[in-house]
Amino acid sequence: MTEENSITHGACRCGQVRLKVQGKPLMTMACHCKGCQRMTASAFSLSALFPEASVEITGLEPVIGGMHGELKHNFCPHCLSWIFTRAEMLGPLINIRSSMLDHAAEIAPFIETCATEKLPWVTVPVRHSYEQFPPMESFAALLAEFAETTR
Repeated sequence: MTEENSITHGACRCGQVRLKVQGKPLMTMACHCKGCQRMTASAFSLSALFPEASVEITGLEPVIGGMHGELKHNFCPHCLSWIFTRAEMLGPLINIRSSMLDHAAEIAPFIETCATEKLPWVTVPVRHSYEQFPPMESFAALLAEFAETTR
């Protein structure tokens, strides 16, 4: 996923919700919060941040799951795979679960969030670690640094 105009496909577990993403992510993350641990039944969630305009979702209409708060976690209505998250605070960006994309092995996390909730035996090879979420004032610099590392 290094080309600006590349196309990456993906899908939920049953394949009834399909993704088509143009370009490379703006940033990649691993989140260790308890909510992500419980929604993934794993130690953390992986995600890749994209401009909403570069993502096409087809097939079944995703449904909202999770806590139904400010974060809008979208799931396949059939297999209940957690596919992506939208949040007002992200504006026109969408956080795709990296493991839903066909080339997930190429999408290593750049930052980790909610490290205070990380299970003690977990090690994730990231460039930056945050106890909670990165401060908004450092977000632009993180995006720029990630873009430089993915050239």
